Amino acid sequence: MLKIAYSTIYQHPLPEGHRFPMLKYELIPEQLLYEGTCTPENFFSPTPIDEYWILKTHTKQYWEDLKNLRIDAKMIRKIGFPLSEQLVLREKIITQGTIDACHYAFQNSVAMNVAGGTHHAYTDRGEGFCLLNDVAIASNYLLENQLTTKILVIDLDVHQGNGTAEIFQHNTNVFTFSMHGKENYPLHKEKSDLDIELPTYTTDTQYLNLLYETLPRLINEQKPNFLFYISGVDILETDKLGKLSMSIQGCYKRDEFVFEQASKNGLPMVVSMGGGYSPQIRDIVEAHCNTFRLANKIFF
Repeated sequence: MLKIAYSTIYQHPLPEGHRFPMLKYELIPEQLLYEGTCTPENFFSPTPIDEYWILKTHTKQYWEDLKNLRIDAKMIRKIGFPLSEQLVLREKIITQGTIDACHYAFQNSVAMNVAGGTHHAYTDRGEGFCLLNDVAIASNYLLENQLTTKILVIDLDVHQGNGTAEIFQHNTNVFTFSMHGKENYPLHKEKSDLDIELPTYTTDTQYLNLLYETLPRLINEQKPNFLFYISGVDILETDKLGKLSMSIQGCYKRDEFVFEQASKNGLPMVVSMGGGYSPQIRDIVEAHCNTFRLANKIFF
């Protein structure tokens, strides 16, 4: 059975002007249940992560400032959300959800988190709607517990996984692959193990051909035994922050190929949703729900 991390705190209430990015976290589970793709048994509710694991990835100073709400105004502006105890708790629960999903992935080949993909969180700071880097923390959890020896992070959000690249820049046990918009946030890119920068208005054909050529080669060369996949749907042409020209069908084929490669190679995989900022919420929800539908179709 496909297991999916979800908590009502994912719907964290924000002041007017900040609520839209959070709406999808309520609508995705509702749609999956309504259409019968999932049942309540598919979902599990994580508890807050132990700070021991946060400190394996983030600096003590940053974490102390974050949990005590001492982040300065400049960083809060870079994060993009008003800081609160509930927002920090939300991040702790999301991150534990990605760790819990790892255990389900070992059992069932794949597991998912309705949120996560907070790849702009650095070792010592947050930005871009990201406070804690869930994939990085979960990767360090797996490595310290000797549950895996080589991880491949497949980051196909439209924005570069700059925080993840910085965190693992000297760690050969984690290979970071980011395929993202060249002329997109962040203005200053970090150096992933492999970066593919996409020109503005990249189409389905261009995008998919690059992915079809690259991912099998990386799996063959790096020989990972665990995958993290950040499946942002901000690659869509409709996305107000994306700058690419991908259709919903192209996004579907992207997810399908990643899942097929994981299945073909027998690699357990955890999927975090990443970004999506189309003006019409139905476009965001449909593209994200396709990811869950495909996981069910290919693995179960």
